[in-house]
Amino acid sequence: MASTRSDRVAPLGPIAARLAYERPRHARTLWGDAWRRFRKHRLAMAGATMFLFLTFGSVAGPFVYRVPINALNFGASMAPPSAAHPFGTNDLGQDMLARVMYGGRISIAVGFAAMLMSVTLGLLMGSIAGFFGRTIDLVLMRITDVFLSLPALPLLLLTIYLFRDPITRVLGPQLGIFWLIVGVIGGLNWMPTARLVRAGFLGVKEKEFIEAARSVGVGPVKQIFRHIMPNVLSPVIVSATLSVGAAIITESTLSFLGLGFPPDVPTWGRLLYDAQNYLDLAPHMALFPGLMICLAVLSINYVGDGLRDALDPTRVF
Repeated sequence: MASTRSDRVAPLGPIAARLAYERPRHARTLWGDAWRRFRKHRLAMAGATMFLFLTFGSVAGPFVYRVPINALNFGASMAPPSAAHPFGTNDLGQDMLARVMYGGRISIAVGFAAMLMSVTLGLLMGSIAGFFGRTIDLVLMRITDVFLSLPALPLLLLTIYLFRDPITRVLGPQLGIFWLIVGVIGGLNWMPTARLVRAGFLGVKEKEFIEAARSVGVGPVKQIFRHIMPNVLSPVIVSATLSVGAAIITESTLSFLGLGFPPDVPTWGRLLYDAQNYLDLAPHMALFPGLMICLAVLSINYVGDGLRDALDPTRVF
């Protein structure tokens, strides 16, 4: 009997079969291309390195430089930078390097927590408005316009003034102030993200692959999170990166105005607040906290610029 074609073709062994269906080792991906573009952006890489250094120093520094942040030494009050105190001391003789490193933990944590809250609210509001449209879009965008029209700083100060005591009685002075500041900053900065997400949804939801997914019975939730959301995240990532720096500045502003953390929690803004009466006698008290804020915000902005260029598919490096 004549052999068929399938009989003449030798079956693939297990290793050959795996190699036949294995993805090529150097296959290009969207995020791989973005990383290659980002690495070629020198200012972005410098900013990322600086911000990682500041974060690592704030987190790990107190374990290496074991000086209590609230230890008093009136004999070394307002001492300039020296080998014993690299950043000098404040008016109570407390070591400024230890307080700056500890304060970096709080300031950076506030920045990231407020960013996560604002991005989450923005994604939720923008995706619902952009996907469903019509009346829902109209209502949510009018709510967004109302929040955009509110004066941010006076509203921040008023909210913290009204809710500071009730929240601190429940959660404690440090944790209560932390979540109050995060909630206020995040709750008043989600509007630009919501507009970005809404615009992206309006452009993507009419594409052919979304129509195909809808035609085969894919539900709204799966359409939003699996098919549309990944295509609108690029500008959101850039906006989220920049909002970290904005949140750090806002927290520093609140602390400088006396409505931030208590005196025993030395955030960068609180250190500036404590130094305002000693600028002539001990300028280093304001120099180093201000320098940390400047470096953190500047490095984050450079990272945001690099992400903007790296996630732009039309840009050639």
